[in-house]
Amino acid sequence: MQQIPVSLLTLVAGMIVTIFSIWVGQNHSLLPVQASQQAPLVDGFFNIMVSIATALFIVVEGTILLFLVKFRRRRGDDTDGVHVEGNVPLEVFWTAIPSIIVICLGIYSVDVYQQMGGFSAGNHSPSHVAQMPGSAIAATLSDTSSSQSETATASPATPKYGFGGTPQKQDKPADLVVNVTGMQFAWVFNYPESGISAGELHVPVGTDVQLNISATDVIHSFWVPQFRLKQDAIPGIPTELRFVATKPGTYPIVCTELCGGYHGSMRAQVVVHNSKEEFDSWLEENLVAQKQELQEAVAVKPADLSTSEFLAPYVRDLEIQSTTLKSLVGS
Repeated sequence: MQQIPVSLLTLVAGMIVTIFSIWVGQNHSLLPVQASQQAPLVDGFFNIMVSIATALFIVVEGTILLFLVKFRRRRGDDTDGVHVEGNVPLEVFWTAIPSIIVICLGIYSVDVYQQMGGFSAGNHSPSHVAQMPGSAIAATLSDTSSSQSETATASPATPKYGFGGTPQKQDKPADLVVNVTGMQFAWVFNYPESGISAGELHVPVGTDVQLNISATDVIHSFWVPQFRLKQDAIPGIPTELRFVATKPGTYPIVCTELCGGYHGSMRAQVVVHNSKEEFDSWLEENLVAQKQELQEAVAVKPADLSTSEFLAPYVRDLEIQSTTLKSLVGS
């Protein structure tokens, strides 16, 4: 019986490994649900890396197992193995293949970064940064940064651009602008057009949103896993994030930069409303509630309130844990 050529077996094995690796790369279920226009770009790159990693794992581990069986020591065989000193074609092969893979992945990742606006500079006025007692804002700002801040404050132009948007949106104003302030250990969201502040981020589905991100104390990092977007919040240096939510729902906001003892509890939520009308209704409800609280606060002296009574409106409306607020005021 004629033996099957090794080259044919290698070709068939390669085809099987390739098909299986591609299937794993498209069906791994390792990522959360996609909820933004930017998510498919990141997921496409991740799926390719999973496919390549699966193929390499099978080839390397499969070769090890094959050699364990084929070249195992037989009983009674005390001879040495065949002495092989180098194999130039094989060495070139296993050096060239990983090099090509790394170069291709590098080019692909740069393309994804470019499509998400990574190479386009953004700017906005940092005047929205909230200053709190005891915060260490702008302690190391240079004269250049100060002059830029004054210039930006003097001309309150709409933010030009933010990471996460497509290059086609450069110099085009966003549909919704939200100022995001990170502090130990909470996120505060301010809507400059209405003056509303909240402890949750609310946006309508399908809306081009621009986040102006800052920090009052140390470096934080704003991350929404379902959006596949992350941006640092740096004291004195405003950053930007731009996205379009595509799936209504409530998604977690996580700080991914170690910022102190309660870093793990620095979480919030982004609520994606089903429609612009539903979002406007939420804005109106909060605007009426804040006006009522302001009127009530005028008739009450803060000095006459206990710590719990003083913090109650913030716990309820900003949805920040009372323990977090007490730590901020030193109680």
